[in-house]
Amino acid sequence: MTAAEIFTHRLTIITGHYGTGKTELAVNLALALAGEGARVALADLDNVNPYFRSRERRALLAEAGIRLIATSQACTDADIPSVPAELLAVLEDRTLRGVLDIGGDPVGARVLARFQPQIVREDYQLLCVLNANRPEVRTAESAAVCLRSIEATTGLTCSALVNNTHLCGETTPEDVRRGAALTEAVSRGTGIPILCHTAETRLLPALSDLKEPVFPISIRMKKPWE
Repeated sequence: MTAAEIFTHRLTIITGHYGTGKTELAVNLALALAGEGARVALADLDNVNPYFRSRERRALLAEAGIRLIATSQACTDADIPSVPAELLAVLEDRTLRGVLDIGGDPVGARVLARFQPQIVREDYQLLCVLNANRPEVRTAESAAVCLRSIEATTGLTCSALVNNTHLCGETTPEDVRRGAALTEAVSRGTGIPILCHTAETRLLPALSDLKEPVFPISIRMKKPWE
């Protein structure tokens, strides 16, 4: 399946607990959509995590023709808790596919609250990213609490779940399957469907039996010490 066939809404808002790999998914999704011919804007609205930022891949995104909107354009190492006015253009320009990379937890999700009236008028999906390797959300109960808190903070409804369980280059099919089990448990408990799983291309043959589609990714984000 293509990225557009899996992620069918014009606006994809990616949220979840910090450290679940939201930025990795956001960058890969933006690149995939652009590669399929869409006009894409990626909004880096993470005011929580000082490390993994979509804007760190500014050159790669620009080469793909992706418009990058970041909370701080001038200083790439600073956190400025403000939202650029350019975000309104993404929300209102219905010729664009928008990918919004939101900070983890309800604190990071607050940035969306002020735009809730505009967002609900658009074709959007709010995705909750799960990663079974994160201690704070490795149970279905704790993951559901985080998810519901984000909904309450933003005033938006979670559309679907994404299993993004990985260990970067050390990920095995068993890691992805462990995340699939967690995601299925969260889905049963909340009634929210599973949209897809993510995995590096090398792992796809071993995951062909999963019920939901597997969205192929490449590890794009460097660790802070690399």
